[in-house]
Amino acid sequence: MWNWLVDTLRAHPAIAVFLCLSIGSYLGKLSFKGVGLGAVTGTLLAALVVGQLDISISNEVRSIFFLLFLFAIGYSVGPQFVQGIAKNGVPQALFALVVSILCLATAWIAGRIAGYDVGSTAGLFAGASTISSALALSVDAIEQLGLPAAEAKTLVDAVPTAFAMTYIFGTIGATMIISVVGPKLLGIDLVAACRAYEMKMGGHGGSGDGPRAWHQHIARAYRVGPGSDWVGQSAAAAEAAQGSSQLFIERVRRDGAIVEATADLVLQAGDVVGVAGNRGTLMRLAGSGLKEVEDAELLNVRVEGTEVLITNRKIDGRTLQELAELPSTRGIFLRRIRRGATGVDIPILPATTLHRGDVVTILGRPQDISTALSAFGRADRSPEETDLALVSAAIVIGALFGTVLLRVGSVPITLSSSGGVLLAGIALGWLRSVHPTFGRIPPAANWLMNALGLNMFIAVVGLSSGPSFLAGVQELGFGLFFWGMVVTSVPLILALYIGRYVFRFDDAILLGCCAGARASTASLGMLTARAKSQTPALGFTVSCAVANTLLTIGGILIVLLAR
Repeated sequence: MWNWLVDTLRAHPAIAVFLCLSIGSYLGKLSFKGVGLGAVTGTLLAALVVGQLDISISNEVRSIFFLLFLFAIGYSVGPQFVQGIAKNGVPQALFALVVSILCLATAWIAGRIAGYDVGSTAGLFAGASTISSALALSVDAIEQLGLPAAEAKTLVDAVPTAFAMTYIFGTIGATMIISVVGPKLLGIDLVAACRAYEMKMGGHGGSGDGPRAWHQHIARAYRVGPGSDWVGQSAAAAEAAQGSSQLFIERVRRDGAIVEATADLVLQAGDVVGVAGNRGTLMRLAGSGLKEVEDAELLNVRVEGTEVLITNRKIDGRTLQELAELPSTRGIFLRRIRRGATGVDIPILPATTLHRGDVVTILGRPQDISTALSAFGRADRSPEETDLALVSAAIVIGALFGTVLLRVGSVPITLSSSGGVLLAGIALGWLRSVHPTFGRIPPAANWLMNALGLNMFIAVVGLSSGPSFLAGVQELGFGLFFWGMVVTSVPLILALYIGRYVFRFDDAILLGCCAGARASTASLGMLTARAKSQTPALGFTVSCAVANTLLTIGGILIVLLAR
């Protein structure tokens, strides 16, 4: 039975690839206190073990999925990357650049001191920095060096070995340094810092969900008494008198007839008004010339919720407080803001700014939703089909552009097809965010391109490197694990102090910036849990998009530096 299985896998290597993906996915789900291996590391470990059976598979398979993965990465980070480079997120983008340089320099110095070859140094950088895409680019860069086939294979095999030996501490160590050690080193009380930041941003100092007035919405009916302050006021004026405690007069029953309330409708004594807003705000209305009554027909207001992709240039960079004063937002409740490639939840605070590419969830009457859509962007109701023609064309154009070779003196310079495809993904992702009429890739499809592309690549690399893995571990031993700890820890500890004393980030977002600059989603998850707030996410999205791109390109640079 065993011999039959081995022979079958050797004869049909595609089966071996999917076997590694299956086993690796299960291994990746194993976690301890929220920190796990992840599917990439699980797939690599599974492939290195299965690779001991000496299974051969074409590198062309690896290349196809590799380009698919790089494009998906670029497409995901495009909007935030361009935003960070162009305007609002410049400090966070620069911080991500500094941290990326620290990661690259630390890995290069460690490799030189330890005497590692190019492959081991590249794997050390990718694993300790937990940037799987850098591993892929390093392998590609080594193969482009023009070395003899045997030497190139030895170096390529060393990359996943070093990556596997350093990635686990890279994940756990980064999470612990950012979420546990960092606050102690800097003397930060995360919960207090986030509450203070929320207060400064116009919030109520509560949870990271932002002001409760914008979340716990109910509807009540009130009869306007002769002594009410609302008599003689327009609906808009009555609403504005509540300040940040947002409420809207939706309908009015007058002389037995129900009319839809407009902003300029003047309220009269005896009117019964249907009001929507925060539970606490509405309960405080009763007794001030308003008497709560039961009127099911009046409150039978049709409402709908929708997700809106922000595309309007005039909205970009404006605060929620400013937007709440626009006529187009009357009757609209904001429920959620998602930003960046991973859809990070951004706290809803009056001083929170919206950017093009953000996806917001709003609730209101259909007519109010339509008005808001015309001002903000468009409903995220695009068909679930991927624009395959444009995606494929972008990959072709990017790959061709990347193969162009320039010479500075005698030094050849090229992006490589990999780098070109990454930039093509960034360009199309950004264009899609500002002109959402083409280049559609549904989130689920983009996730599949990303996950399947990378894991397929990793599986092929692991299968090819399997026979030399044990020898590599024996040769490198504990020393590589130690240097991995150094390359993981030193840049992050320096980043903590640089972020506070050079960039002067607020304590509430500093650690989020550090997590983003290392593209460590696991760290952000632990941070928000310990802070009991989503506020650290405000420092994560731009820095993560920039760092994800720079650290990926670092996979090429480390090969050029260490050769």
